[in-house]
Amino acid sequence: MNLDFSQIAPSMPYILKGLQVTLQIVAVSALLGFALGTLLALCKIARIKALGFFADAYTSIFRGTPLVLQLMIIYYGFPQITGYDISAFLAAVIAFGLNSGAYMSEIIRAGIQAVDKGQTEASMALGVPYRKMMGDIIFPQALKNILPALMNEFISLTKESAVVTVIGAADLMRRAYIVGGETYSYFEPLLFVGLVYYLLVMILTLVGKAVERRLSKGD
Repeated sequence: MNLDFSQIAPSMPYILKGLQVTLQIVAVSALLGFALGTLLALCKIARIKALGFFADAYTSIFRGTPLVLQLMIIYYGFPQITGYDISAFLAAVIAFGLNSGAYMSEIIRAGIQAVDKGQTEASMALGVPYRKMMGDIIFPQALKNILPALMNEFISLTKESAVVTVIGAADLMRRAYIVGGETYSYFEPLLFVGLVYYLLVMILTLVGKAVERRLSKGD
């Protein structure tokens, strides 16, 4: 192996600037995905069949098609239909958020249904409104139970965000590819980016475990 990291050392700050883009995309997409996932989960457990059908169909479509396809449809396809261009950042946030929402909806639904039914029955017997019951009683308990699964989804989203390079967003992967083209050496910058992603995932894992321990102490 003929590896020479010295030739990409001057470009490492340039590559690391892409970390900000990556984190911004992941953070906004995760918030959008969580909000959408919560809404879809409530639709799935609702007594109105039309809402459940819509939520199940949505989940099936976004879980049954590749993320990169969804991203390219939003970035390249929507401008063709609407006549308006969309930025790479916005396209990434929309695609990742919609995709993540489908996965989170199943996690949140399972968490809500795992809460003891006695909690719901007691709340209804006491005349607690449905919205207040879900927001103050059921959902907090469900959130504690599904926290590890949500952290796994967040970590997966962090890694999957690398596909944004296909639409030219200046994230970690894109910058590593550019440096590789300039130096005619792709292995070193890609290996460096791989290390950055690995460290990022390890940090998120430790944060998730710390939050989980803190919630456990609150029992």
